[in-house]
Order: sequence, then structure tokens, then C-alpha cells
Amino acid sequence: MAEQTQTRTAFTKDERGILNNWAIEPKMYVDEQSDNRFGMTEYAELLNGRLAMVGITAIFIFEFVTGKGFLQILGF
Repeated sequence: MAEQTQTRTAFTKDERGILNNWAIEPKMYVDEQSDNRFGMTEYAELLNGRLAMVGITAIFIFEFVTGKGFLQILGF
């Protein structure tokens, strides 16, 4: 049987009694049950972090070897 979810709202009321409504964002989560390697999974977060570290290290090595900045080589 499908679970019913209650809609949550947030509001404030000023001194004149006027309501100010706004939406409440849903709770973020990481799917730990799935073997899926796409989306917000622990595997994807680790892979993105490691690729970023490899890229930054490659740029530093490139600049050390050539003696020029990475953006100078690209023409910026």
C-alpha cells in the first residue's frame, strides 16, 4: 500500500496579520542501496573528487615543466 505524505508548509505572520508562505525543500539523501554508478552515490562522489585531484595535479606538473601558465598556453 502506498504511503501518504503530508505536505509541509512554512509561513510567518506579521503584526498586521498578513501571511508570508514559502516552500520547504525536501531532505537530501544519498542512495546507498543501489549498485547504480550514476547520480548522487558514494561512488560518484569519490570518483569526482579523485578526478579533480588528478586534474589539479596535472596542471601543476604542466606549469612546472613548461615554465608557463596553463592559461598562457591556451591563449587567454
